[in-house]
Amino acid sequence: MKQSALRNSAPPRNASRFVAYVATITVAAVGVLLVSLPGGFPSSLPAAFWCFAAFAILADTPWFVQAGPDDVMPAFPSVCFTFAVMLAFGFAPAVLVQLGAVAVAAVWLKHAAWRAAFNAGQYVLSFAAAAALFDVVLPDQRADVHTILDGGMPVLWIVVVGGCWFLVNNLLVSTAVWLRFGGRWPAVFKTALGNDALPTGALLLSAPGLVATAYVDVLLVPLALVPLFAVRRMTKLSLQRARAARLDPLTGLGNRKALERAVANWVPEHAERAEGGADDRRLALLLLDLDGFKQVNEALGHRVGDRLLEEVAGRLTGAAGAGLVGRLGGDEFAVVVPHLRDTLQAREHAAGMLAALAEPVLLDGLPIDVGGSVGVAVYPEHGGDFEELLQHADVAMYDAKARGDNLAVYAPESDHNTPERLSLLADLRRALESPEGTGIELYYQPQVELATGAVVGLEALLRWRHPVRGPVDPEELIKVAEHSSVMRLLTLRIVDEVINQLAAWGPAADGVRVAVNVSVRDLHTGEIADRIAARLRETAVDSSRLELEITESALMADPRRVLATLARLERLGVAIALDDFGTGYSSMLHLRRLPLAEVKIDRSFVLGLATDPDDAAIVRSMIDLARALGLRVVAEGVENERTWRLLVEAGCDLAQGWYFARPMPPAQLIEWLARRNRSTVAHSA
Repeated sequence: MKQSALRNSAPPRNASRFVAYVATITVAAVGVLLVSLPGGFPSSLPAAFWCFAAFAILADTPWFVQAGPDDVMPAFPSVCFTFAVMLAFGFAPAVLVQLGAVAVAAVWLKHAAWRAAFNAGQYVLSFAAAAALFDVVLPDQRADVHTILDGGMPVLWIVVVGGCWFLVNNLLVSTAVWLRFGGRWPAVFKTALGNDALPTGALLLSAPGLVATAYVDVLLVPLALVPLFAVRRMTKLSLQRARAARLDPLTGLGNRKALERAVANWVPEHAERAEGGADDRRLALLLLDLDGFKQVNEALGHRVGDRLLEEVAGRLTGAAGAGLVGRLGGDEFAVVVPHLRDTLQAREHAAGMLAALAEPVLLDGLPIDVGGSVGVAVYPEHGGDFEELLQHADVAMYDAKARGDNLAVYAPESDHNTPERLSLLADLRRALESPEGTGIELYYQPQVELATGAVVGLEALLRWRHPVRGPVDPEELIKVAEHSSVMRLLTLRIVDEVINQLAAWGPAADGVRVAVNVSVRDLHTGEIADRIAARLRETAVDSSRLELEITESALMADPRRVLATLARLERLGVAIALDDFGTGYSSMLHLRRLPLAEVKIDRSFVLGLATDPDDAAIVRSMIDLARALGLRVVAEGVENERTWRLLVEAGCDLAQGWYFARPMPPAQLIEWLARRNRSTVAHSA
């Protein structure tokens, strides 16, 4: 029986009731012993009894019992020998031997006195119930092993008596666990039955075989220890494998399974108590993503990167207190922190994690700065299980990056993952994973050089026709994808298609560059730079014909990672454009730091250029600033001739908008370019 669920160190949820229960069981057991022992012990006992008694005590030593995780014990092997004693010799001899085994186990397991007393009490009452039933259904058939061999003791009744012992034992222990740790009693009892039915049932049902073996030859009884020892070894190996399956092999921290288990063990108990108004405590899941880890790997090698992760793991463990620290993979860590008062305390724990990483890590004499962003999700406000909490902590973490902060608590308004959008996201993933890319295509909108009227660039714009919903709004599509791993698939698909399209157009679009929008996630690793370099080599497309558009928020999400990726792209010869210029937080700083070739004035300013003096002043200032820094200027959203002429007067380089052309699919665009070129030639003539 897994009585070790009553861990010594855990504080009782209702101390007075639990103590009263343990005292009641102990007193009841003492009363049963006082009544049953006098006159209940046979005047003489054969060698079989002493053999069973010796092996019962030996079986509960470390050679045959394996402690499990969190001090969870399998069924104690002594039960098979003591139940055999009860079948053959009665209640009093059986319970005395069992008490001896309990005392031995309590010493080597270092049980508290109250726990040893309870364990003794539960066994006394379990044997008392089984012995009473035995005397009712099989009177006068004990103490003669011939009755077992001759069929005088039906196996069915032995099973019934063993079932009585098992049921009473589980009732006693389940009630103690319920009083100590809370939860719903039926659920606790059901769990105990499920966990103990096989190991305890096997031990109880082996008892008649031991009795029969002793009748044949008492010297055969020691052979029963061989399978018990083998089971102990297998249990040990199983527990080691189970423990390894919950640990990260590099850092020794818990992995995703361990974190999920911690939440799963905590939530049901406190959900039940919260419903009754008895518990207002919170559990927080903190998700941490390191800054600049990829650059450490690339510059110093993976061995140094691994040592950095080990150092980070140690610091986080020291800062976590009672929290469970785990590594989800790569440079992502998570901490499960229970027993919090409120969300503010969860935020304080997250700040403590960041503070633990404030000092540089010294590796091979080189100080390495380690920082990161933390997202916080709190049970029950932000989720009812591990998956939901992790998803919302991830949303909070990227919300922090987008705001240029390093810590954020989940806020529903920052989450785009409604059920409808999640369904849409699943459909988008399936479309991207299919070879045909069902319904996904790119349209291209021309960018016109204002001084000459020549088409010098195109912007690739995503379009998706959902098989059921029809055309999906591009802005909604990006919002759905950008906070998930689907964004990576989408970006790589777009990059591949744009480069392939440039190769396919050949002379028909000679000298025209294509701009592709990329998201925050795309710039966190060097994968996009690797993909572009490989595709340009395969297709022999000139890198100057490709341009990537980023937003200011992308840089603020993780400046060091983004700058490293942009530097690689610049070395490839791929131009970088700053999109939505003027809508960010620190445009002047970005203009100075980024390897930019172009800025794009947001359409919100361009649309009011002809009618709003303030917008006109802002646009002219942006153009002057960009030109002073040697950057091209593109105006978005040009929809009429008046706006076009004002942009020409202001010295803007390029423009795009419906005044020139709407976005078009590739074939239509080539036809449009051909017509425009013929018109330009005719006009020149």
